[in-house]
Amino acid sequence: MSLRSQTDHASLIQQALDEGAGARSALAASWRRSMTLYGLDPVRAGAVETISEQALQDARQAMEPMTRAAEGVLDRLFLAVGGVGCCVLLTNAEGVPVERRGAAADDETFHRWGLWPGAVWSEAHEGTNGIGTALAEHRPVTIHRDQHFHARNTGLSCVTHPIHDPFGRLAGALDVSSCRADATEAILGLISAAVADAARSIEAQAFRQTFCDARIVLAGSAGERNAAALLAVDRDDLVIGATRAARLSLSITDERIAAQLPASDLLTPGAAEADLLEAERGAVRRALARSGGNVSAAARLLGISRATLHRKLHRLGLNDAQ
Repeated sequence: MSLRSQTDHASLIQQALDEGAGARSALAASWRRSMTLYGLDPVRAGAVETISEQALQDARQAMEPMTRAAEGVLDRLFLAVGGVGCCVLLTNAEGVPVERRGAAADDETFHRWGLWPGAVWSEAHEGTNGIGTALAEHRPVTIHRDQHFHARNTGLSCVTHPIHDPFGRLAGALDVSSCRADATEAILGLISAAVADAARSIEAQAFRQTFCDARIVLAGSAGERNAAALLAVDRDDLVIGATRAARLSLSITDERIAAQLPASDLLTPGAAEADLLEAERGAVRRALARSGGNVSAAARLLGISRATLHRKLHRLGLNDAQ
């Protein structure tokens, strides 16, 4: 970008802030943070800051559970977007890419732009950008070309979605970036949907890996189920884990989980979770199902006599069992 173009870009940002756009526009609010909170200069020269190789190794080790869950998702996402000149980045919560997928033919270009493991793309370092702003605002963002704060980044188009760990905490971001001039807003809209789906898949996979011994339940009513709203439930029907989406939609906190939260309280509001008769009915029906309806076999599974089970069947209204 020429010096004249850089100056024009800086003037555009300053004019927007002088006119009070920061109070009306999320983009301008990020520009304002970049200039006033972080003290950045939109025409600052130099490359993107990078961390040391040892620091990158440490960051990768800390992110290992998430990167393990993300491996297949990153591969599939790159297959979907790599053909239009994009690279895929998975970052930590500090905005440092720890995993990357890209075409070898584009590596030199993306490395020069700083779209590479070890670069620091936090908003505090790079101003308004896809990765840093998504992490700062905890929401998906698309930053297209001159929407970037730094003039030297205005050739980039970035689509980013924050990623949360199995305990609902911000873990990093999933980003698809392009430095092609023909990256249109329409194409970026399609990429945004793919990135959102991929981010939810990573969160779900990480959640399932963390709570591999629990029953995983999709939360919410049938008409409003969110594939990312998952609960981990133990054998006593108590919630032991919840994704960020589930926490937001059902007002779940670590304190509520620690206080022993019955899943039925969340999934069936008003249910009598302490109804021992229903609990007993469920145990008997499961035993009958596992034994193919054979009462003698079901009694053995329950550790009771056949006569006792017959009495229970009568009391529970399950006399049709054979």
